[in-house]
Amino acid sequence: MAHNESQVALNGTQVSYIGHDAEEVPVFLGDMYGQFAKRLDLSFNQLRSLAGLKMFTELEELIVDNNQLGNDLQLPRLCNLHTLTLNKNQLTDIEVLLEHLADLTPSLQYLSLLGNEACPNQLVSPDKDEDDYQRYRYFVLYKLPQLKFLDSRKVTKEELMEAQARGAFMKVVKPKSEAPCNEAGLENQPLPYTPLPQGSRDAKNHKAPE
Repeated sequence: MAHNESQVALNGTQVSYIGHDAEEVPVFLGDMYGQFAKRLDLSFNQLRSLAGLKMFTELEELIVDNNQLGNDLQLPRLCNLHTLTLNKNQLTDIEVLLEHLADLTPSLQYLSLLGNEACPNQLVSPDKDEDDYQRYRYFVLYKLPQLKFLDSRKVTKEELMEAQARGAFMKVVKPKSEAPCNEAGLENQPLPYTPLPQGSRDAKNHKAPE
């Protein structure tokens, strides 16, 4: 245990345990620092689980970049957490993640998901463009309207208004070639008139069952 403790960098309430190939949060970290740590950096490990964070009751900032966290990510309830960076992990399902965060991190204001498949960024996915990324932002802000920063950008009032109006429909589930954004946008808005006969309108409204 002494060997592990020597690998921890402690600065007041900031605890860093970086680059040690840990697949889960080491128990000794929670035992020793969980009661007072406000910032915890676990970057560059091999983390697949965050269950060990339940001891960190005071946590305000959590950095878990460059790990192996996937869609089964389970956080304990962290009431004070305002900053969470999950860059460069294995997250692919944005909806599952956002619903989890909405439940368990009510104070979250800064979220970064760059380098995950769930975040359609051109650096990771060459077939994605700025429109894809903006739709993703609207969807995230629809689910987490209290965010002040998302990835490397400040959230604007205009984005929040757009997210409230249309964010529910912005989940990117199909390749662009199948659903051009102007058509998808129109389909998902209530229209004041019926431009097509009922039959063809239903055929167009191709929502796959969940």
